[in-house]
Amino acid sequence: MAHSKQAAKRNRQNIKAREKNKIQRTAFKSALKRVKAADSPAAAKALVPQAMKKIDKAAKNGVIHKNAAARMKSRMAKRLAKAAK
Repeated sequence: MAHSKQAAKRNRQNIKAREKNKIQRTAFKSALKRVKAADSPAAAKALVPQAMKKIDKAAKNGVIHKNAAARMKSRMAKRLAKAAK
C-alpha cells in the first residue's frame, strides 16, 4: 500500500504502463511465432514485414532494448534465408 499521494499515483501509472507493455510484447511475440510456424518460405516472407514492424515499435517504445530488437530481426531474417534455400 502506498504511503503518499505520489506513491499511489506512481502505482497507478505503473499498472497502466505494464498493461501497455504487455500488449506490445504479446503482439510482437505472436508475430514472431506466426513467422516461425509458416508452412512455406513464401508465406513466412509475407509475414516478416509485419513482425519486423511490431518489433521496431516495441523497441521504439522501450518495451525491449534496441539491440534485442536488432537481434530478433537478424535471427528472423537468417532463418528465412535458410528456409528459402
